Amino acid sequence: MRRMSDDGYRTDLARELGPQARDRLVRYAQIDTTSDPDTGTAPSTPKQLDLSRLLVAELEALGLEAELSEHGIVYSTLPGNTSAPTIGLVAHVDTSNDVSGTNVRPQVFRYEGGDHPLPADATQVLSPQMWPELASHVGHELVSSDGTTLLGADDKAGVAEIMTAVAYLLAHPELPHGDVKIAFTPDEEIGHGVDNFDIPAFGAEVAYTLDGSTAGEIQDETFSALGVKVRFTGRAVHPGWAKDIMVNAIRLAADFVARLPRELAPETTEERDGFIHPTRIEGDAEKVEVRLILRDFDEAKLESHATVVRRAAEEVGGAEVELTRQYSNMKRYLDEVPRAVELADAAVRRAGLEPIRSLVRGGTDGSRLSELGLPTPNIFTGGQQAHSQREWVCVADMGSAAETIVHLAQLWAESAAE
Repeated sequence: MRRMSDDGYRTDLARELGPQARDRLVRYAQIDTTSDPDTGTAPSTPKQLDLSRLLVAELEALGLEAELSEHGIVYSTLPGNTSAPTIGLVAHVDTSNDVSGTNVRPQVFRYEGGDHPLPADATQVLSPQMWPELASHVGHELVSSDGTTLLGADDKAGVAEIMTAVAYLLAHPELPHGDVKIAFTPDEEIGHGVDNFDIPAFGAEVAYTLDGSTAGEIQDETFSALGVKVRFTGRAVHPGWAKDIMVNAIRLAADFVARLPRELAPETTEERDGFIHPTRIEGDAEKVEVRLILRDFDEAKLESHATVVRRAAEEVGGAEVELTRQYSNMKRYLDEVPRAVELADAAVRRAGLEPIRSLVRGGTDGSRLSELGLPTPNIFTGGQQAHSQREWVCVADMGSAAETIVHLAQLWAESAAE
């Protein structure tokens, strides 16, 4: 691993690519692309198409053909200049609805260490005590929101890094690479990013999502996931005459949530631990719906979490439980194509980093793509503290991510020539 400079850059190429990726991120982040799990449309919100159309225009301006599918997926191809396997690069345009993505005002600044209150809401503080990774970035250029919204680095940093790497490869035809397929998906945050992904037409042998976090991370394992809706039906009546008549669905739902084990909550789990997480409660005294997500790396443990939920609902009574499969741990699929991860490790090393093999305590489009037959490991973007007002990304790490893609395309060509 090469020594990091005081401003965070490890190579001259990362120093060249970082500012370009930063400028793209700042531009993309200002476009509201929040997805919505309740619309039932694809994409779930039309505003995601605002960014998708911009990306089509930018790809065409680079001289590439690009199309926007009827379901909001951007497809393009960087033509190869040598015989090599076709690889894919994937990132998602939507942002989480956990925090507002409207009127995002990106802030670019040099981090001087310690607590850094964000300018529009001083209660939102970037703190190395809360997020130790921040302490590694003193003296580095960061991008954050102003504290009133998320930034959207998840996953617009990935989008920006792919675009930056593709532009660099186009400008340097002396670098050998095969066809590189590009896809920007909607609705990843609500689990529908690849519902309408045309894998045969995409034509890649392997793909890589740019949707990770800390510089150097290569991820080949994600949670398996279930979504759950628990619906409670009560009996409404005027509260003044409710004795022995009213059944309050709100109280049933509260009793249900209280029965869920605290040791299986996200806030009490880490690393390989799974969890049961209530995400939303809606309704009134007559009808209430509780939504939950269940996560684990182990399928048997995931099913045991489902059993816990069913039992708690049965004990309370008056409940209907609906479970939906969302995605599966991609490791068993990636283990069948070890070269996909090995070449990603090699690309990270060429970018001056030591590869970090880590777990995704969540999912990516790669989870479902791998399950559907397109092996898709996940590569870092540099983004941190996603789904919060305190989301930030290091510009030097963005440069390293873009550089990793450049090397990855060359490594696949080199491996084909061996």
